[in-house]
Amino acid sequence: MSEMAKDIAGRSEAMRPTRSKSVFFLSGWRKWGVYYLFLAPFMTLFLVFTIIPVLAAGFLSFTYFNMLESPKFIGIENYRLLFVEDDIFLTSVKNTLTFAFVTGPVGFLLSFTFAWLIHQMRYKAIYSLAIYAPSLTSAVVIGVFFRDNFFSGDKYGILNHLLLSAGVLDEPFIWLQNVRTVLPVIIGVTLWTSMNTGFLIWLAGFNNVPEELYEAGRIDGVQSRFQEVWYITLPYMKPQILLNSVLATVAALGVFSITFELAGLPSPLYAAHTIVAHLFDYAFIRFEMGYASAIAVVLFMISFGLSQMFFRVFGSDDT
Repeated sequence: MSEMAKDIAGRSEAMRPTRSKSVFFLSGWRKWGVYYLFLAPFMTLFLVFTIIPVLAAGFLSFTYFNMLESPKFIGIENYRLLFVEDDIFLTSVKNTLTFAFVTGPVGFLLSFTFAWLIHQMRYKAIYSLAIYAPSLTSAVVIGVFFRDNFFSGDKYGILNHLLLSAGVLDEPFIWLQNVRTVLPVIIGVTLWTSMNTGFLIWLAGFNNVPEELYEAGRIDGVQSRFQEVWYITLPYMKPQILLNSVLATVAALGVFSITFELAGLPSPLYAAHTIVAHLFDYAFIRFEMGYASAIAVVLFMISFGLSQMFFRVFGSDDT
């Protein structure tokens, strides 16, 4: 009886109308084809300039590759050297994290504060342009300006001239060659240029907060501007907080141009040596691409880990 039931089920299954693969493909193309066509340029560029380089770096990090010979697989030797024997790399990690944990939150707060103040003023466009303009300047130009003018080590440097005139210094101070001051100087210059994309994101976020929320807040007992920011603005702007946190972290971990122009490569006793500077040294000066790829992978993992932390803290079901 069971064999007969199986035979009947098999015949009924064979008699069902089947859709060929070509018909299924055509129906899917009619529904989604236009979307894929619009996504194709971005996905192609993303694949060529992001996915493939990341995968290539991951592969090369397990090889010895000097750009003259074929890559030779050496396992985790690059990572062992990186964490066990390369003291300069560990110094660069410490400097980069110090730089990130100072410029990230401070730049975050500065851009938010200026955007909040400008949002409440007249002629917002003029003030926004004045605040945003320094970030449009190349990091190389900014570094050269501060190195040769503001922090120049002779008596004609702006900062030395002011301190000598005020009697604070007896002789010119070499700011960019002193291991105690070079990193704070770089942090200060970076904060001066921190009004960048994040500043514009804050401005857009303030403009998107409905005025009805502030009116409802005043009815519920919100009495000051600071209470409005804490109880209404910040909870409503969680997507902007998340985006700015990720952007600030990635920018801070990838700092190189300003440190190179201000402190050189290498900086005095590696006091301002960053992970990207270490990567640049091994990749484009020593041409040890396998070791440089291991550095890039470690930097990627640090950035990815911090970004995931921000997603957990500030993210929501919609983000």
